[in-house]
Amino acid sequence: MSETLQLQIMGREYQVSIKPEEKETLLAAVEMVNAKLQSLTGKTSSGSESTAVMCALMIAHEAVLMERTAGLDMPAYRRRIARMVEQIDEASARQEKLF
Repeated sequence: MSETLQLQIMGREYQVSIKPEEKETLLAAVEMVNAKLQSLTGKTSSGSESTAVMCALMIAHEAVLMERTAGLDMPAYRRRIARMVEQIDEASARQEKLF
């Protein structure tokens, strides 16, 4: 069973469908993304898309470092990230239709 979760990333609202057990980690991911985006804002004159790409690169870099130092199950980690990206893309597409 899934539930709809309202998220806010850099002031924009997104709705994503999630499994209840994913809520805590997704909210933590939103906090991480907001923090990374906030740290990049003002440091670059690029648009929001470039800032989002740099944010994704920073998070991926941290994931690779964790994999190398902690021996994480990266295939599972990548699947979870891919699912989150799909959910955010779907929510973003729905939001774009509103504007």
